[in-house]
Amino acid sequence: MINLLVFGNMDIDKFYDKSLDWILLHGPKILTGIVILIIGQWLIKVIKNWLGNFFIRQNVNASLAPFLLSLIATSLQVLLIVAVMQVMGIQMTIFAAIIASFGVAAGLALSGTLQNFACGVLILLLRPFKVGDNILAQGQDGIVSSIQIFYTILTTFDNKTVIIPNGKLSNELIINLSRQGKRRLDIQVKFPFTSDLLKIQEVIKLTVDKTENLLKDPSINIGVSSIEPDGFIVIVEVWVDALNYNQIKNAFQQQLLLDFKAAELR
Repeated sequence: MINLLVFGNMDIDKFYDKSLDWILLHGPKILTGIVILIIGQWLIKVIKNWLGNFFIRQNVNASLAPFLLSLIATSLQVLLIVAVMQVMGIQMTIFAAIIASFGVAAGLALSGTLQNFACGVLILLLRPFKVGDNILAQGQDGIVSSIQIFYTILTTFDNKTVIIPNGKLSNELIINLSRQGKRRLDIQVKFPFTSDLLKIQEVIKLTVDKTENLLKDPSINIGVSSIEPDGFIVIVEVWVDALNYNQIKNAFQQQLLLDFKAAELR
């Protein structure tokens, strides 16, 4: 009985000594890691609040700001956890290999999607166009109704919905037809040599004066754009609101045709 007690006491003493050695060896690292974790969480919260206010001041797109905040906060959290594990002495070799393998596999599988994502972020940050703009891209002419992370939605003038991947928009030509606020409307009309040029110009000026929604600045330009064997071509250049370009063009051309017929210009 005495021998068992002595043996038990010896085991307890060894366990105590080993525990004390482990605490003395690893305790400071664990405490340091906990302190770094607490301070890091506080710093991440401060950075997230500052970025949120910064995005508001910079008028960052409403669909992009929450995503960027979440991405940055998550990245900082991951870095913080890795740093704490390193301070505590936890080996990261296996974790790093697993993460790297997963990243390579995901990158290969989602290469096109990731390209659209990256291009979507660039579009929202650089703003080559915005919601409500009239753009011409990928052979489609329409109004931008929505800019998402992976794709952009256009509504054409005949009310079709066109969804274009952001990778296509970032890597190819985009024409923003409404960014400047106004567009020049060019109309060319051909007349025979027997027509009176001065009368033609007078009729055009009268048509411009009574047509609504034509801009006064820049001023109208009327001239002969080319001379051909069977007649000459008169060009009319007027400025209109960019977003109402098609409606104004149709109305102006119709009125111009009626006035030419009324003036018996052939």
